[in-house]
Amino acid sequence: MRRTNPYAVAALVCGIGQFLVLPVIGTVLAITFGYTARGQIRRTGENGGGMATAGIILGWVGLALTIVAIVGFIALVAIFNSAWQGG
Repeated sequence: MRRTNPYAVAALVCGIGQFLVLPVIGTVLAITFGYTARGQIRRTGENGGGMATAGIILGWVGLALTIVAIVGFIALVAIFNSAWQGG
């Protein structure tokens, strides 16, 4: 029986955890661990390819949502600032 790559497990946990606990750190770790796991899995033949891929996908989705939230926040600040100044 082949063992599961620990980085794949970490990628999946960080990918899920980014939505619950630490968004930015979880995003970076999910992407990093996911790509590291995929490389190791290709070399060693371990299990966990699906978990690594899921971690990568969740990481990129989290990054996209973070960017959308930041852009939305900046837009709201600009709108309220413009309305506050009577423009």
